[in-house]
Amino acid sequence: MPSFDTVLEPNLVEVKNAVEQTQREIGTRFDFKGSSAAVELKDHDIIAHADSEFQLQQVEDILRNKLTKRQVDVRFLDPGKVEKIGGDKVKQVFRVRSGIGSEDAKKIQQLIKGSKLKVQAAIQGDAVRVSGAKRDDLQTAIALIRKEMAQLPLSFENFRD
Repeated sequence: MPSFDTVLEPNLVEVKNAVEQTQREIGTRFDFKGSSAAVELKDHDIIAHADSEFQLQQVEDILRNKLTKRQVDVRFLDPGKVEKIGGDKVKQVFRVRSGIGSEDAKKIQQLIKGSKLKVQAAIQGDAVRVSGAKRDDLQTAIALIRKEMAQLPLSFENFRD
């Protein structure tokens, strides 16, 4: 029976490379000379530090630009709120999304059920497996999921015939 998996998996190697490039650019830019602006990656969190909210916004822009250049969708970033860490210094934590959350998985499952296509969706951990009798139905399901869940950078893997 043909099937495919709907997953939310960032390329963590490219995310790491983008963070390192951002750190390098912060070190060489004139407007960051003498400031404490920095970016670091810890597990699935990108932590940005800066002297002011304006500088933090600039750091975020550089990070998003570097991620885009390395073909990492910026929708993987889930920005936290800006926190003051003493004096004028601020920090912001960007969570790198990995795995479909249970709420989004249920939305995808309900979307498939409500579409009247002859396919079934099953939640398997942090992925959603869609299976059906015909390849055309599966391709229609992929198009439907892409259209309706545009806020998530979903990818479709393990397409089996």
